Amino acid sequence: MTAARPLRALPAALLLMLGVMPAAEAREARTYYFGSDLSYVNEMEDCGATYSRDGKPEDVYALFKSSGANLVRLRLWNDPNWTAYSNLADVTKAMKRARAAGLPVLLDFHYSDDWADGDKQLVPAAWAHLSTDQQVEALYKFTYDTLMTLNAQGLMPDQVQVGNETNGEMMGSVTWKQGDPVKPINWERNARLFNAGIRAVKDAGAKAGKTPRIMIHIAQPENVEDWFLKATRAGIAGYDLIGISYYKKWSKMDMAGLGAVINRLRHTYPGKDIVVVETAYPYTDKHMDENVNLMGEYSTFPAYGFSPEGQARYLHDLMQLTLDNGGAGVVYWEPAWVSTQCKTRWGSGSNWENATFFDFTGKALPALDWPKAQYVYPVEMTFRVKDGGQSALFVSGDFTGGLAVPMTRENGWFAYRSWQRPGTSLLAGAAETPEALKDAPASEITVPTKAAVATLSTK
Repeated sequence: MTAARPLRALPAALLLMLGVMPAAEAREARTYYFGSDLSYVNEMEDCGATYSRDGKPEDVYALFKSSGANLVRLRLWNDPNWTAYSNLADVTKAMKRARAAGLPVLLDFHYSDDWADGDKQLVPAAWAHLSTDQQVEALYKFTYDTLMTLNAQGLMPDQVQVGNETNGEMMGSVTWKQGDPVKPINWERNARLFNAGIRAVKDAGAKAGKTPRIMIHIAQPENVEDWFLKATRAGIAGYDLIGISYYKKWSKMDMAGLGAVINRLRHTYPGKDIVVVETAYPYTDKHMDENVNLMGEYSTFPAYGFSPEGQARYLHDLMQLTLDNGGAGVVYWEPAWVSTQCKTRWGSGSNWENATFFDFTGKALPALDWPKAQYVYPVEMTFRVKDGGQSALFVSGDFTGGLAVPMTRENGWFAYRSWQRPGTSLLAGAAETPEALKDAPASEITVPTKAAVATLSTK
């Protein structure tokens, strides 16, 4: 995608006020994801945790279903011999519960025996001494076999993450400690591993008759665009969704910066859905246990502070920001990791107790019902130019974030489709080259409330 210079500003008398027509084929149907990562639930319940709205314990999956959630995310480690959870048996149990509640599942392959995240990507111990060729084969087989095992139980996931927060090279380290220098990515090897995972999902889906949507996930928005540019150049292809982690504590961007990244991504990769697949916000700065809470003062925004209401407003505003910039959803990380008497490697209780959707008694907070809040949903706008034999056409404007986006030739027109917020005023122009966009006539458009077509002029 090419960055275009701003469109030529026209005198008001010469500005073309566009007639926007209803789309002949209105494509309003689009899935939006209101998700939660519930990977800790089985462990927390084994430790005595309960979840409720009014003090009477309820099935937590049914509770999230009743809140309007439509996606559950579950992590999978290869051979986590340090815990009895997040292995295939535990994930199978969780998926059965999700299915029983009518909740679709996003299965998150870490391709590690432990946490894989933006700092580290530890190779599974069983694969540590394999060659790259052997690791590619092992990753493919593990992915394929896992999915077919689940499918045999009626549990083929709806989405699959190929890797978790893969900012660094997938399975790029055998050991890691805090402060280790960042290793450069071997993109030839990285692409082979990613493509093996993607191919395994597609092959398993073809065999099962149901192919999960495939996500690639990078931590923090400031890292995403450069990573996907390099990944595309390396030949990583065939995925459907771009996942972003966004935590104020660990990101250099504010929410507006995140929105701008989502907007550029959806125009750079128009066939992909963009999802904020991890986020969290604390509702209090209090503690129930002595374990250190990871979500502290540096995890809050002044507009929301520390409060249950602030947590709920953050989630609403983040979802609306995602929608306004063409994204497809938000997934909250670990809203059920409440405090119990059990111990983790970090201490007794939970590091996340003040960022869950439940207070210290297990009673639901307002954030649980964030999917039920009122949102303004985007409509699909089709920008088109009559096909006059041009070799190519590009569209740009304030709505593309300054990018020159190639249009597609179809049925006598060049066209480009984009999801936009109703009522928004935007400028758009088209030209035969990115360089010519600076002199293209700017067409002023007000986005209607239903899918519509806007015809642009290049003269």
